[in-house]
Amino acid sequence: MKDSANKIPQMWAMVTLGQGGYDQLQPQRMNIPKPNTNELLIKVLAAGMNNTEINTRLGWYSDSIKDGTNQLQEETQQESQREDGGWGNATPFPFIQGTDCCGMVIQSGSKKYDQLLNQRVILRPCMISQTQEGYTPWLGSDCNGAFAQYVKVPATEVFPIQTDWSDAELASIPCAYGTAENLLILSGLQKGQRIVITGASGGVGSAAVQLAKLRGCQVYGVCSSPKAQALEDLGAVAVSRERPILEQLDKESVDVVLDMVGGDAFPQLLDVLKRRGRYVSSGAIGGPIVQLDLRKLYLKDIQLLGATAWHEDVFPNLISYIEGGKIKPLVWKTLAMEDMVEAQREFLKKNHIGKMVLIPPDL
Repeated sequence: MKDSANKIPQMWAMVTLGQGGYDQLQPQRMNIPKPNTNELLIKVLAAGMNNTEINTRLGWYSDSIKDGTNQLQEETQQESQREDGGWGNATPFPFIQGTDCCGMVIQSGSKKYDQLLNQRVILRPCMISQTQEGYTPWLGSDCNGAFAQYVKVPATEVFPIQTDWSDAELASIPCAYGTAENLLILSGLQKGQRIVITGASGGVGSAAVQLAKLRGCQVYGVCSSPKAQALEDLGAVAVSRERPILEQLDKESVDVVLDMVGGDAFPQLLDVLKRRGRYVSSGAIGGPIVQLDLRKLYLKDIQLLGATAWHEDVFPNLISYIEGGKIKPLVWKTLAMEDMVEAQREFLKKNHIGKMVLIPPDL
């Protein structure tokens, strides 16, 4: 849009000012970013919502935090800043969050990318082409993201896609399905093996259920009882979160555990792993501090694996799954991006299955 006074092209954006409560989320108008030589300007059509946006606002990634996301949200209204509250580098407050994006390429910083103009695309949030000294930056965590009308990104992180999915459906894919695919690649999960997925009704969990089924595996999904049927509709065997896991699964009965929750259930997850089983994680919303009996680790030859940066095959795989009709989107609800506070409040209630997606205001 244009500012009527000075004619400078401007856009609407939801800016996260710093760590703290919902008052840190403020809508602002700012200049539309101009792409550099190796960048593209994207008109945001839809932006998915993830735990990480809330965790970053709360400073949850700090070593000083011992609680899960929900417990910290109830306590956090302070304005103190935790320097280690980001993913590894200090969070560049104030900035625009938003890790998931479906958009349209509207401007190229170089003619060599002009073939992408006017194409609908999804953005790879884990910007592996920008890795330096072992650290891989993320869209919406290390730089401005998609909670705005426009975002500029490196051209190498832009992926055209041919599908009849809606903008909101495509925006549900990048972070959740990318994280799930990356963890499954890391785990070495093979056809016919058995896997337990915690937080299985959430964005990453429900994605992992589909991707594990695609690999021909037996899937056990841990979820609350009201969500059990929806999970079984995806092809998983529902495991109740309200009951001990060892009452529902035998010891040494699964090959892989994909855990996005952590917390008190962690010891039982090692119990159900077979000898030489693999435990993989990229989240700990139920609590990052767990009890580990090292004897279970070494006597059973268990591998503990964690990951944030993605394997280079992750996003090409996802594009092929979508275009080949091998997975389906799970959009629970779409909301206006202006209603960010309401969206985050509802997100934290954990009543949803799949993803919440935000739509930016009209230009």
